[in-house]
Amino acid sequence: MAAAGRSRTGSGTGDGGRAGTGTGTGARRVPGVRLVQKVSSTRAFARAAPHLIPALDRAVHRLTRGKVLLSAQMLPGVVLIARGARSGLERRTPLACMPEGGAPGAAGSGWILVGSNFGRAGHPAWTANLLARPDAVVNWKGEDIPVTARLLTGEERDAAWKAVLAFWPPYATYQARVDREIRLFRIVRRAVSDGPAEDGGRSG
Repeated sequence: MAAAGRSRTGSGTGDGGRAGTGTGTGARRVPGVRLVQKVSSTRAFARAAPHLIPALDRAVHRLTRGKVLLSAQMLPGVVLIARGARSGLERRTPLACMPEGGAPGAAGSGWILVGSNFGRAGHPAWTANLLARPDAVVNWKGEDIPVTARLLTGEERDAAWKAVLAFWPPYATYQARVDREIRLFRIVRRAVSDGPAEDGGRSG
């Protein structure tokens, strides 16, 4: 379960978890987490969540000046700031994430982003944006961090996927619903100050 921005193919959420390669921040061990996991695996949730959760996340993130993501009360979350694959304009997408490699944002650390789209048929638009333009920015607890994204494949993806499933079991349900392979991206800090264009707009 997580929040993601609205896109032409739906939101790209359900991301988050404890990295298998580091000491990342995992899901919040709060009362009701198993109930939330159960609800987030349902088809009704998949239909409603892409419309409700992103809007709530964007509103709370804006009101708190980037310090709070509503969905991050259950899972760690970032706001991905990337250029549209076709337009080149800035897109802001709230996403759950899987911190890995130590303190998020520190040297050698990073995040895993999961393009689950709540188990819907199409890849979320933010994944196409990262494939076309891998240099991006993530807002982590109010701090903008320049990053580079890389699509995981092969054994590297297999290891990350196991960590994701161990952390948030509903991902298995999402994958079982679709023929596509859910995209996993590793996001790491990059040593440049330039970010995406400042133009706003919808994702894609």
